[in-house]
Amino acid sequence: MVELVVENLEKRFGNFTAVTDVDIHVDDGEFIFLLGPSGCGKTTTLRMISGLEMPSGGRVFIGGRDVTYMRARYRSVGMVFQDYGLYRHMTVHNNIAYPLKVRRMQRREIAEKVGRVAETLQITDVLSRKPDSLSAGQLQRVAIARMLVREADVFLMDEPMSHLDAQLRGQMRAELRHLQKSIGTTTIFVTHDQLEAMTMADRIIVMRAGRIQQYATPLEVFENPANEFVATFVGEPQMNVFDVTLRADQGGVVAEADGFVVPLNAAWAEANGLHRRVGEIVRLGIRPEHISLARQGDEGHGINAELYSFEPTGAENLYVLRVGGTELTTRNSTNDTRHLGKVEGTMLGMHFDPDWIYLFDPGDGRTIAQAAGSRFGGKGRPA
Repeated sequence: MVELVVENLEKRFGNFTAVTDVDIHVDDGEFIFLLGPSGCGKTTTLRMISGLEMPSGGRVFIGGRDVTYMRARYRSVGMVFQDYGLYRHMTVHNNIAYPLKVRRMQRREIAEKVGRVAETLQITDVLSRKPDSLSAGQLQRVAIARMLVREADVFLMDEPMSHLDAQLRGQMRAELRHLQKSIGTTTIFVTHDQLEAMTMADRIIVMRAGRIQQYATPLEVFENPANEFVATFVGEPQMNVFDVTLRADQGGVVAEADGFVVPLNAAWAEANGLHRRVGEIVRLGIRPEHISLARQGDEGHGINAELYSFEPTGAENLYVLRVGGTELTTRNSTNDTRHLGKVEGTMLGMHFDPDWIYLFDPGDGRTIAQAAGSRFGGKGRPA
């Protein structure tokens, strides 16, 4: 059983702190994603786990063994780099075999291992070719084969799909997920692509400015974001977030924005103590799929909005709307919006689903109130 434990990991480059207070516990066989924007510290964290970068503080344990200051070759980790890191003058067979040759394995054993992993990744027909003659998908498979052949305790992947086109990335997401679960090796995958993380990960570590923002399952990160950054970073199109003032209204609480008012679920508002925040400015968040549209004046769609932009995507339509000084994106199925105008300037009616409203602190961004419809901590959900 190989667990990976990272405690208080820190990395400084002169006066710049790239990573700080990073704590990670990865169970045996888990597929964990480090997710965040460029420069957030995810690759630096991975390099410290691999031994390619020495930490400025903290500890790294693999299988209960303290490997914090060991070189990479002694940590029993396999790694796939963003640029694949293949030797152009070597054949595919020799690239895959290289980690075994430096360990002075017997030729027969090397041939058996290379053949087995090449068959698993369906690249037996290119073993005699060199990297320059391969497609991007084949190059990725070769890089993964070279990682797998080591039979390491932990696999580390640094944005290995960033060079692939959209169609091939979709195919490789399914293949990598299946492969990781079949082999059962503890794996950490670095990406800035939230779709990769949401569709492949057992758990996601969302990072920003060198710190962990949230460490949870994909569904919990999506439905129960720890703060505004996580809420807006995960989800496509991203969550709408704007300033509102909480006001008392007929015994309940409403959110007053620039030019319109959003009614709030009464039980949810009471459960989250929003009556004590009346008069405060907070940040209201709602995902595009939780805003419904209708013709202006239709019952239940009392917020009037001007259509700023219309984007058909096939099964769904994206509408960018303007209300007062607020710009909002909605995502609705084509069937639900086929009767609506698609010309910029058209006035439409809009409705916010009260079960899927979030409130965030305007200062530190922390989540004040989760959506009532969330399965992970929403309060006051109606029966």
